[in-house]
Amino acid sequence: MPEIRNDIRFILNGADVALTDVAPDATLLDWLRLNRSLRGTKEGCAEGDCGACTVLVGKLSAESLVYESVNACIRFMGSLDGTHVVTVEHLCGDGEKLHPVQQAMVDFHGSQCGFCTPGFIMSLYALWMRTPDPSNAAIEKALQGNLCRCTGYEAIMRAAHAISSYGEAAKDPLAAEREDITARLKALRDGARVEIGLGKARLIVPASVDDFAALLEKEPGATIIAGSTDVGLWVTKHMREISPAIFIGGLDGLRTILEKDGVITIGAGATYTEAFETLSKRIPALGPLVDRIGGEQVRNMGTIGGNIANGSPIGDTPPPLIALGAQLTLRKGEARRTIPLETFFIAYGEQDRQPGEFVEAVHVPVPTRGEKFAVYKVTKRRDEDITATLGAFYLTLAKDGTVADIRIAYGGMAATPKRATAVEKALIGKVWNEETVEAAMAEYASDFTPLTDMRATAEYRALAARNLLLRFYIETTGTKAPFQVSRNEAA
Repeated sequence: MPEIRNDIRFILNGADVALTDVAPDATLLDWLRLNRSLRGTKEGCAEGDCGACTVLVGKLSAESLVYESVNACIRFMGSLDGTHVVTVEHLCGDGEKLHPVQQAMVDFHGSQCGFCTPGFIMSLYALWMRTPDPSNAAIEKALQGNLCRCTGYEAIMRAAHAISSYGEAAKDPLAAEREDITARLKALRDGARVEIGLGKARLIVPASVDDFAALLEKEPGATIIAGSTDVGLWVTKHMREISPAIFIGGLDGLRTILEKDGVITIGAGATYTEAFETLSKRIPALGPLVDRIGGEQVRNMGTIGGNIANGSPIGDTPPPLIALGAQLTLRKGEARRTIPLETFFIAYGEQDRQPGEFVEAVHVPVPTRGEKFAVYKVTKRRDEDITATLGAFYLTLAKDGTVADIRIAYGGMAATPKRATAVEKALIGKVWNEETVEAAMAEYASDFTPLTDMRATAEYRALAARNLLLRFYIETTGTKAPFQVSRNEAA
């Protein structure tokens, strides 16, 4: 059993912090504003959508220091052990001058009411530190998670391009103090388990993955918190109790990403941002999908393992991973079992996970040459929106042009992420052509009975799902749209 300490330790701006009285559901936003009077960090939505609460959190990754923008409104204090939290108050320029990001926003009129401005500044600060001369696309990606109701964004875009004319990122105080902060964070790594509180107010940070496994086996009812992009809303929107809470986001053993024999293994604690480079390079269709999951702050916190374990029918990663034939490793204590990902989802809110068992890793086969794979996400708006329906398609053609194998999986069409097995059956062994695809579309009614909700009507979902198969056919054959499904046919 590891040594136990009763405080969380981190760096806030330049000061060392050690807290012994921390509730498991205490958010960084509330602590900054109420306990430290750092009120530049604002609450707008309390659900990680608007970005007004954006701060930077620096963490050690492979012994190097990485700063990422995060949503303080859904970031729990228990996740901060061994990190460096940077708020807008920490920014400074030479002498009495404003920081380059702040001065650019002033000079290019990037702020009107000002409520969202600190969040924009922190997102742009993170971007500027890693990319001093960003493209429009890079700026837009960095600001996906920041909403402004005044300026129309053009002024903010101009300010983002101008930041480096006010100073050099390499000479910024955050860059200048990097070695010192890195050394201080390494010194905080004592290999101890953190335990704070008793009874219904317990917070635990395991010392290692093995320690986590042992803890969860003893307390199977504990709430597991990795990125808190979902659990955060349990607290801020639904006022749910989450104690005892076990925070696993800092466990390096769950953040590994490896490829062997054509299979990418992603630790359950790896964030979308950490997995992006490998996934977008090895399975290019997944790059644009990951870029549309929340905003950058959410991708910096949220984990692929958490997206799977949560079991939501509108989770974005399970359908494409199911279509790719992914496997899931579950662990309970020292015991492990590996199952097909698609069998993990049993019913709405029910997964094949025993008490005390957790998702440890997902194993994703990389499509080989000749195998075709695509994923399409349908939403009301392009960025930072929840899926109405999402279709993923994997296809292998035989030499004679017939369908040798096809896997089609959808989100938003059933109570769980689900294969379109009747549609697949109608396609396998048939020539991959217009007639085959059109005939197979009739089988969607056998596979799915979608619901109507705030995101889409059942009729729209049925139509969109069918047309995604058509889109996949067009893209894999290079033909023009040979036919289309009418609204009446989809109903």
